Amino acid sequence: QVQLVESGGGSVQAGGSLRLSCVVYGYAYSTYCMGWFRQAPGKEREGVAVIDTDGYAVFADSVKGRFTISQDNAKNTLFLQMNSLKPEDTGLYYCAARSGRCFYAPPLPSETYFRYWGQGTQVTVSS
Repeated sequence: QVQLVESGGGSVQAGGSLRLSCVVYGYAYSTYCMGWFRQAPGKEREGVAVIDTDGYAVFADSVKGRFTISQDNAKNTLFLQMNSLKPEDTGLYYCAARSGRCFYAPPLPSETYFRYWGQGTQVTVSS
C-alpha cells in the first residue's frame, strides 16, 4: 500500500523560507509523476509544482522563481523548497503521486490526475 507522509510545514513571516518533505512508502513502480498541491481556506486545491521521473519540473506561475521541487530517490523523498514566502502562499500543502511518467495538458495537471495523496502539512505566512 502506497503512503505519502508530508512534513516541514510551519509558521513564518513574509520573506521567509520553508522546506517541505514527502516520504513515499510502499511505492514499487520504476517511473512516477509527483507533485505538490495547496489549498487555502475557502479555495479549491491548486497545483504548485510537478516533477517527472527524469527530474523535469514545472511550476505554477504564482511560485515560479521562488519555489523549487526536487527528489531524493535513494530516500524515496520529495521536497519543496519555498523561498520569499508571501501571505498568499498560506494553505495546506499536499504531496501527490501516480505511477508512470508525467503526461498531462499544460500548464499543470488537476488533482484528479494523481492517485496517491498525503494528509497535508500546514503552511502559514504572516505579513
